[in-house]
Amino acid sequence: MQLPAISKIKSKTLLILACSLAFAGLLSLEATAEALCIKAKKANLRQGPGKHYEKLWTVFKYMPFKRLGRKGSWLRIQDLDGDIYWVYQKLTTESYMCAIIKNNKTNLRKGPGTKFPKVEWSPIDKYFSMKVLKIKDSWVHVEDSTGDRAWVHRPLVWVQ
Repeated sequence: MQLPAISKIKSKTLLILACSLAFAGLLSLEATAEALCIKAKKANLRQGPGKHYEKLWTVFKYMPFKRLGRKGSWLRIQDLDGDIYWVYQKLTTESYMCAIIKNNKTNLRKGPGTKFPKVEWSPIDKYFSMKVLKIKDSWVHVEDSTGDRAWVHRPLVWVQ
């Protein structure tokens, strides 16, 4: 008769432990940065959470960022270089990934590999932003804001 009592204690202990771990996991998710992209044609990045703060940079569609926090309708974000800004939430999306070129003179290709020819508009410079369509091995299939598509080697872009 002691076995059922011990198994009840173990079951309750395991249930409490599982709930505690799940709750701790939820807390850690809140603290981590999330990826987002600019979905509008352009967005003003500001020094603080509001239109009255200084405009520091204007970025264009598909620019990727890490979301660090929120204050009302404003998101605190971080860019490729680690700089921190604020952007109005309605100008952003988390529904797809975006990529930004890390270096000047980066080659874009017609297929996933160096054996494929460069696209006509290659090479491109740092901060050129694109929507990620697919990731295949170490290559990223991207589309720019005009609908042109290409492949880029994964280490050459920052994907969010």
